Amino acid sequence: VQLQASGGGLVQAGGSLKLSCTASGRTFSIYDMGWFRQAPGKEREFVASINWSGGSTYLVNSVKGRFTISRDNAENMVYLQMNSLKPEDTAVYSCAARTDYNRPYAYWGQGTQVTVSS
Repeated sequence: VQLQASGGGLVQAGGSLKLSCTASGRTFSIYDMGWFRQAPGKEREFVASINWSGGSTYLVNSVKGRFTISRDNAENMVYLQMNSLKPEDTAVYSCAARTDYNRPYAYWGQGTQVTVSS
């Protein structure tokens, strides 16, 4: 599975961005896909995930109500709609995929920078 993330940029606080992640290769093997982020000097943290077939989603509390994760199976795409962005959302965002719920995220796309100015 190959992943390609895009959509990052610079936005003012309160603004919105939509990240996209395109999957290719053995996409039939994907169980779910997730978005992670890593701010400078901090550990990478999980942000959101979506089940590839059923569409169930999970978001961490810090982004609930502001971020939405969605998918388009026909296009092999996963999106992260980010609204009401805050400076603390500034990070490199990466998409990832795993083939089972009890397996780690083994497939990673390159990161895309999101910068939120105050």
